[in-house]
Amino acid sequence: MIELPDLVTGGLTAGTLSALALAGGLLRARRNQARQRAEIAALRTRLDGSLKAFTAEVEHLATRRVPAAARRVAHPHVADPGPLQPLTAGTPLGIALENVVLALQAETAAQRTSVDAAAQAGMRGAVREIQAALYRLQDALRGLQQRYDEPELAQTLFRLDHENEQSLRRAQVTAVVCGAWVGLAREESHLVDAVTGGQARLAGYHRVQVHNHLEPGTALVSHAVEPVAIIVAELLDNALRHSAPDTDVVVGLQHVHHGVCVTVDDAGLGMTRDERERAQRLVAGDEPILLTELGDPPRMGLAAIGRLTRQFDLGVDVSSASPYGGVRAVLRVDTHLLSHLDPAERPPAASAPRTTRTARKALPDPPGRSHAYGAETGVPEREPAPGHHEPQDVDDGLPQRRRRTRSAAPTPAPTPERTSDRAPGRRPARSPEEAAAALGALQSGTAAARAAARDTPADHTDDTDHTDHTDHTDDEGGAAR
Repeated sequence: MIELPDLVTGGLTAGTLSALALAGGLLRARRNQARQRAEIAALRTRLDGSLKAFTAEVEHLATRRVPAAARRVAHPHVADPGPLQPLTAGTPLGIALENVVLALQAETAAQRTSVDAAAQAGMRGAVREIQAALYRLQDALRGLQQRYDEPELAQTLFRLDHENEQSLRRAQVTAVVCGAWVGLAREESHLVDAVTGGQARLAGYHRVQVHNHLEPGTALVSHAVEPVAIIVAELLDNALRHSAPDTDVVVGLQHVHHGVCVTVDDAGLGMTRDERERAQRLVAGDEPILLTELGDPPRMGLAAIGRLTRQFDLGVDVSSASPYGGVRAVLRVDTHLLSHLDPAERPPAASAPRTTRTARKALPDPPGRSHAYGAETGVPEREPAPGHHEPQDVDDGLPQRRRRTRSAAPTPAPTPERTSDRAPGRRPARSPEEAAAALGALQSGTAAARAAARDTPADHTDDTDHTDHTDHTDDEGGAAR
């Protein structure tokens, strides 16, 4: 049997232990509560910081990144500011913000292209009406040129026609940039005629020197004639505008492995690397052309070249410098755009520069030929007819003087004919200068022969007549000198 003090002691002990356990539980609860309060405060602080950072990031997106993204559509060189907090890159928030920027750029580019296409369509319709009016004015001016023969009036009409031709070229270039067709359909033509036709559309055409090294009869297919003329005109216009007015622009026509090249060299200031790269992108025609990218006022020459090179499979390069310190522009016409015309049946225009290829083929160097100035082998020396200046021979474009001798009695002078014209494969058509020289020599020779025939009997019967004839011959010889 347990005594009462033991029971009381046990109860007190149990109560004490319970109180201690309860106190420990309360203490742990308070500690947990304090820790939770600290964690809640930390989370609240982090949330407030994240909210402020997100707000700042959105403000940075609206004030910096979105305008920069819109500008980059038109100007790719504009730098992208990037996110305000670099730590957000790669996070869901950073990815979402980047998608916003990309979507904005795509929509801006689409709207810009749509607006520019509408502007091009409107301009294309307006330019078509202007072209029609200019063509009517051109027909009227040419009708007046044919009707009136007064020199001053004809000169004035010529200047007006040339000004109208320049306006027509600008309207045609604008139409081409806006997506219109070239506007003219021509038959097959000599390539040199297309080049000189483009040259004739410019104000400074007299500063252009064309050196033709093509095979006679080198021509363009019908659908490539007008595009080549437009491209040459724009390349020459750029060369003339960006070079001093007292310098010349040199054009060379020559065959290459894949066709024909037209090289334009100017003596201007040239271009910087950025300008050259931009010009090359325009003439390549690989990128869409927008009017807003052509400046104010818009410079449409290179853009028109880009349109034509893409449409007609031509090639233009403006990435190199010319030997004169300016820019070298090269137009390449591939073989599938070339044709051949018989120069005897359809010769080039009289104003077109004659090719040098025939002269090189028709004058081979014989063994032992002397290259001294004024010496010619294989060609007998002829005495010029009295009173006639014999034209200088041309060998590869260089004038050659011919040694002359005088004789007592004049002899009929044969028609002057160049050695290159007597060689096989010569060009049958003659220039106006050659025809005039041949006719003058024939007339002078005929007159000299008749004079010799009339004076021959007098030489045996009358000394006075013989003296008069000798004096007359000396006077004509002196006039010839």
